[in-house]
Amino acid sequence: MPQQAWNAKRERQYEHIKEGLEDRGRSERTAKQIAARTVNKERARSGEAKESSRTSTQDISSGRRGGLRSHKGPGGRTKEQLYNEAKAKNIPGRSKMNKAQLQRAVGR
Repeated sequence: MPQQAWNAKRERQYEHIKEGLEDRGRSERTAKQIAARTVNKERARSGEAKESSRTSTQDISSGRRGGLRSHKGPGGRTKEQLYNEAKAKNIPGRSKMNKAQLQRAVGR
C-alpha cells in the first residue's frame, strides 16, 4: 500500500491503473508513479485530499481525458501514404490535394 491515507477504493483503483500500464509495456516504476498521481488527482477532485492544486480540481477528470484520447492513435496515415494510395487508385488532381482532401478521395 503506497499511502496510508488511501481508502480501499483508491487502493483498488491504484492497482488497476498500475497493472494496466504494466500490461501495456510501462516499467513498474513508471506505472507506480502514474497510478499514484492519477489516484491522488481523483482524491483531490472528490475532496478527499487535504491539499490540492487548482488544476487537480478544475481540469477534466483523468477517466474522461483517457476516454477522449483512446483509439485515436497518432493521426492515421501520413500524407505520403495517402498520396501513394491515391496514385494506385489513379485519382486525378492528387498532387494538389492536402491531407484532408486525400483522405476523402481515397475513401477514409
